[in-house]
Amino acid sequence: MRGTDGPGSGDYRPPEGIHVVAKPTGPVCNIDCEYCFYLEKQALFAERRTRMSDEVLARFIRGYVESQPTPVVDFVWQGGEPTLRGLGFFRRVVELQAPHRGGGKTIHNALQTNGTLLDDAWCAFLKENGFTVGISLDGPREVHDRHRVDRRGRGTFDQVMRGLGLLQRHGIEYNVLCTVTRESSLRPLEVYGFLKEAGVEFIQFAPVIERPAGPGGTPGLRLAGPAPLDRTLPDAEVTPWSVRPEEYGDFLVAIYEAWVRADVGTVFVMNFEWALNAWLGNPSPICVHARQCGGSLVVEHDGDVYACDHYVYPEHRLGSVLHDDLVTLGARSRATGFGVEKETALPRQCRECPVLAACRGGCPKHRFLRSVHGEPGLHYLCAGYLRFFLHIRKYCRVMAQLLEHGLPASHVMQAIQGPLVIQGPTP
Repeated sequence: MRGTDGPGSGDYRPPEGIHVVAKPTGPVCNIDCEYCFYLEKQALFAERRTRMSDEVLARFIRGYVESQPTPVVDFVWQGGEPTLRGLGFFRRVVELQAPHRGGGKTIHNALQTNGTLLDDAWCAFLKENGFTVGISLDGPREVHDRHRVDRRGRGTFDQVMRGLGLLQRHGIEYNVLCTVTRESSLRPLEVYGFLKEAGVEFIQFAPVIERPAGPGGTPGLRLAGPAPLDRTLPDAEVTPWSVRPEEYGDFLVAIYEAWVRADVGTVFVMNFEWALNAWLGNPSPICVHARQCGGSLVVEHDGDVYACDHYVYPEHRLGSVLHDDLVTLGARSRATGFGVEKETALPRQCRECPVLAACRGGCPKHRFLRSVHGEPGLHYLCAGYLRFFLHIRKYCRVMAQLLEHGLPASHVMQAIQGPLVIQGPTP
């Protein structure tokens, strides 16, 4: 299917293999971010240890490597806060992975952390073993400390900046995950300018969207689970910290306008990379904007496997790495319609949208609005996505032309400043 203006993606082929996120500590963290959707999942594991055992770890590593038909196997360690598991756990990770390296397989590890527990010992280990680190940082102190606080309600900005500095001094490959809340969405250039000044080159902006749990929700949880795609919710109330759709679109547009004039090729904003990738007609590397989802599983600390990080609820449990292989669990997920329904349940408003090829309806968890035709399943951020993707088309066209002629996309900055003659490199 093609949008009316923009790239098509031809016949859809699901990504090869599966992607798994592992939770070595489960829903346990040393800080208490107000907007976190995951920590409250402790209510689901109240009678179980929230520490991944050596048996679960060994089964997971072996099963994940064996499940992947690709030459590169990417392990992602997330939380909660995975560094709470300690350096010994991750030394064991590397030890268990060692027999699987070589023979056509390359193993890579990524660690997502709040950065507050990093020290020189951690960084020496991460550097020696080639870990990529994602660190959570929401912007300057006032923005970051608004929601990212410790257990006593104190801001964590200083600890995170110390962790970021350690990553930089040790030469560790890292990126910043920056959440966008209702407050921070109004300060786009301040947030972006701060990250640039801090020396950050790789950034991902993640919108915060949560609904309060209504009557009949899962006991112990204050936030609502994934929205049903086949029926309209009685209301679309969101939490006070959730970003507003139009303001999220304006946030991305403002930063894009700054980036496209000065930073293309030196600062890499993943949201912008995904958009250009879609314009070029390539399948999305991220599930949010993929035509279908369902290939990104989660292994909890106890070995239980769920369909997605946003779907860690009893009704979405697929099995366990202690008893099932991951290929079977991935197939089981798709067989229930999870992932495929992301595409088949799109409302008419999405199917006829000029930016469908870039948006693909967004994450199913947040498709809880009613469309202009009265159909369920419209994404909460629809207005913001539309505003952003429409705005950047003129720039994506130029960058696509540049790449087609063997020129770097960064030449778009020259095109904005004045006439640019696009021609291929001299033989």
